[in-house]
Amino acid sequence: MSTGEAVAGPDGALRCPWALSTADYVTYHDEEWGRAVHGDEALYERLSLEAFQSGLSWITILRRRAGFRAAFAGFAIADVAAFTDEDRERLLADEGIIRNRAKIDATIANARVLADWAPGELDDLIWSHAPDPSARPAPKTLADVPAITPESTALSKALKKRGLRFVGPTTAYALMQACGLVNDHLETCVARTAAP
Repeated sequence: MSTGEAVAGPDGALRCPWALSTADYVTYHDEEWGRAVHGDEALYERLSLEAFQSGLSWITILRRRAGFRAAFAGFAIADVAAFTDEDRERLLADEGIIRNRAKIDATIANARVLADWAPGELDDLIWSHAPDPSARPAPKTLADVPAITPESTALSKALKKRGLRFVGPTTAYALMQACGLVNDHLETCVARTAAP
C-alpha cells in the first residue's frame, strides 16, 4: 500500500509517486510539470489540454499532445478563433485527439474570446493568481496536495467572468500545478528544486 511519499525511480532518485507509472510520465514530471510557463498561446494550450483531461487520466492527453497540436493549429489563438463549422467536424472525426463535442466547442469558443484580449493579458490574469510560495509548505505526501485552493477558485471565477469555458476550480488548479504557479513536487522529490 502506497504511503503517498516520494518513491525511488529506476535511477534511484526520489520522485512524486504518480510520475513512475510510465516513461512518458517520468519525462513530463522531470522536465515540465511545475516549471513556469508564460505566454498567452502556451497558457491557452495548457488550459485547453487541462479541459480535455477533465474526467480522464493525464497520460491519455499527454500521449495525444502532438495530435492536439496538429489538430488545433499549434494552439495559435487567432487561427483557432477562425475555425469554421468544417473545422469543428474535422476535429470531431480526428482520432488523434479526444473527440468530445463540448470540449472541442469550448476550445474554439475560448480562442474567440482570447483573440480580443490584449497581448499578455491571459498571462497576466493567470499569474496574478499565483499564491505566495513562502506561504505554502512543501507537501510531504500526496495527501498534502489539494485538488482545489482559494486561488484556483478565484482564478476559475475570473476566467469564467471573462467568458472562458471548461475552467472550473479543479481544472484551474491543475493548470496552476502544471504551469509552475505552485510547486506541488513532494518535499523530497528530485524535481522540486528544479521547479521555479
